[in-house]
Amino acid sequence: MATDKLNSKEKMALKARAHQLHAVVLIGQHGLTTEVITETNRNLDAHELIKVQVAGDDRAARIAIAEELCKATHAELIQHIGKQLILFRRKENLAE
Repeated sequence: MATDKLNSKEKMALKARAHQLHAVVLIGQHGLTTEVITETNRNLDAHELIKVQVAGDDRAARIAIAEELCKATHAELIQHIGKQLILFRRKENLAE
């Protein structure tokens, strides 16, 4: 699993790609729910690279949500700026 981790150059390229993206998942006052995890998985499956908007002013809570969301979706946190998270998960290569 350690080989799946992105190196710094790959992360920089993903940050540049994510700059123009809009948040496709919003985490509101109810926090990280199963619906949020399902929607995040759906968007990662479709796009690989997504932005997530996290409500609330508590930085520690936002970091905890980011870590829990990454663990639940098997995604990698590329960047955390303020209330926005950038997540990445490689699409699985399925035989078509």
